[in-house]
Amino acid sequence: IFFQASNPGQFENDSDVLWQRGHVPETVVCHGRVGINTDAPDEALVVCGNAKVMGRVMHPSDSRAKENIREVDTNEQLRRIKQMRLVEYDYKPEFASVMGIKNT
Repeated sequence: IFFQASNPGQFENDSDVLWQRGHVPETVVCHGRVGINTDAPDEALVVCGNAKVMGRVMHPSDSRAKENIREVDTNEQLRRIKQMRLVEYDYKPEFASVMGIKNT
């Protein structure tokens, strides 16, 4: 990855974000927030637009990342679910419009 600013003074404070080579070959690490098509990321990575993945996406809930998977007592689990507080909600209009949510 190569970054070049057309105006070297345009980044007011690059000490907030520190890029360095990763421990694994061909990787970079950013200690801060990264925004793609946004200058105000509010999470570790914010992509405003579509993202294309040309490989697999691993998620902590993916069975490939787990072991000792076993069946549970369904009656006990239903008892636990009955103790949960379930709610319905509507998104606030200002949040829905920013996030592109049509059905609030």
